[in-house]
Amino acid sequence: MVRASVVTALAALLLGAEPCGGGGLPSASNGLPPAQEDAGTPPRACTQTSRAASDAFAVERAPTSEAVATARAVADRWMSEHPPERLEWSWGEGTVVGALVELYRVTLDARYLDYARRFIDHNIAQGYIVTTSDKCPPVLAAIELFSGTCGAPYGRVIDRFETYLYAEALRTDDGGVSHLGTLPIFGKTLWLDSLYMFGTPLVRLAETQGSTRALDEYGSQFKIFQGHLQDPSGFFVHAFQWTGPQDPGVFWARGNGWVLASGYDYLRVRKLRGERDEAVAASLGRLAAAVIEKQDPTTGLFWTVVNRPGETYLETSASALFALGLARAYRVGAQDRAVLPVIARAIAGVRSRLVNDALGRPVVTGVSGPTDVGTFSYYQGVKQADDLSYGVGAVILALIETSGLE
Repeated sequence: MVRASVVTALAALLLGAEPCGGGGLPSASNGLPPAQEDAGTPPRACTQTSRAASDAFAVERAPTSEAVATARAVADRWMSEHPPERLEWSWGEGTVVGALVELYRVTLDARYLDYARRFIDHNIAQGYIVTTSDKCPPVLAAIELFSGTCGAPYGRVIDRFETYLYAEALRTDDGGVSHLGTLPIFGKTLWLDSLYMFGTPLVRLAETQGSTRALDEYGSQFKIFQGHLQDPSGFFVHAFQWTGPQDPGVFWARGNGWVLASGYDYLRVRKLRGERDEAVAASLGRLAAAVIEKQDPTTGLFWTVVNRPGETYLETSASALFALGLARAYRVGAQDRAVLPVIARAIAGVRSRLVNDALGRPVVTGVSGPTDVGTFSYYQGVKQADDLSYGVGAVILALIETSGLE
C-alpha cells in the first residue's frame, strides 16, 4: 500500500480518493450513486445461490470449533466498535468486510451478512469509486450479496469493478494491471498486493457465478506478476517499474502473505472445477517453501521484513496471512501433513496477539501500518498499531481457514 507522502497525496487528489493504505483523506463520490448512474444498463445475469450448513466449505471448517468461536469474538467486537456506515470504500475496510462474509458462509449467522449489506448499501447511496487496486476489495461483499439475492444494485457494483479492471486500468506492455489503476503520472507499476486486492474478487466471481473469464484473468495476472516480481529465493519483491527506491533482497512479509493467500484460493477454485494450473502451483510452492523456512521458531510469527529475522519486528497480519495461505495449500493438496505444525505455530502466534479490552473482548494487536514500497530502513520504521481493519480481517480469515484441518 502507499503511505501518505507527497507523491501519494498527489495521487489521491488526482484520483479523488484516499492514499492507498488509508492515508486519511475522505473517500470521494464520482457523482450520482452508482445505482443511478448505471440504471439504464441491462441487469446483470445472475445465478442465485443459497448458503447452507451442509455446504462442504462450511462443514470442512468446523463451524462449532473453538477457532471459529474466537473468530466470531474478534468479529463481534469489531462490529460493535465500527458501524458499517462509517467505513470507507477502500482496501482495509474491504478486507475486514470480506472476512465477515466468509464468517457468514461458515456460521450462517445473519449478523455478519447484514453488516456487509449495510456497508455496501451505504456506499452505493453516497457514491464510491473503483480506480485503483485498493478500491477493489469492497466488491467481495457485493458479490456475496448479488449471489444470494440477484439484486441489481449489487450487480452494478460488480459491473463497475469489471469495467475498471478490463477496460480502464492501465496495464504494462505484457498486460499486468497497474496497482495505481487509471492514474498515469507514476507509470504502469505492478505491486504484489494487487494480486489479493483485485484478485480475490475475481476468484469469488468465478466460484459464485461461474465466471471463466474472471478465473482466467487471475491466472494470467498471477503469471505476469510472478515473471516480474518473484525472486530466485521464492519471495516476491514489492513492486515492478516503481520510481522510488527499493533495496534488493528485501521482502515485505504482508505483501507476500497477500500473494500466498489469494494464489491458493485461486487453486482451490480451479480444483473445484476439476482443473489445475501448474505454473501458478509451482510459483506458490517456491513461495511457501521460503515462508516456512523463515518462521520464528520461538513465537511462530514472521518478521515484517520476512527474510531478515531479528532486524525488524514480528508482525501479526503477515503471520495470519501466511497461516491462511498455508492452510489453503494443505486443503488443495499442495502441502502434505508436514506443514500442519507450521500452521499450528503460526496461528498460536497470531492468537498471542489477541489482547482483551476492558470488556474482555479480543483486540488484534501488533499490525504494521499502511506500507509503501521502500528500503529496508523504511520497512523497519513502519509503526505498529492495534485494531487496524486489514489486520482484523486477516486474523478472522486465518482462524476460519485453520479450523477443522484435521
